[in-house]
Amino acid sequence: MKTLADLKKGEIGIIQSFTNDDTLSLKMLEMGCLPGMEVCLRCAAPLGDPICIQIAGSSFALRRSEANQIIIKSN
Repeated sequence: MKTLADLKKGEIGIIQSFTNDDTLSLKMLEMGCLPGMEVCLRCAAPLGDPICIQIAGSSFALRRSEANQIIIKSN
């Protein structure tokens, strides 16, 4: 199982599902992060947290702990 936090800079994955955290799932869905969408890791802060992702032309910052709860498939 690969998560969004496992992506390297510039790598693309496809969102498969979210873990059992309903609050995070709802937050991600409200931001437009839907299963089946491509997500790209754009950059990370100097110490690795937070990270910046790009989905459908929009960029978002996430904590690594949140990214660990988003299951992806490598593209």
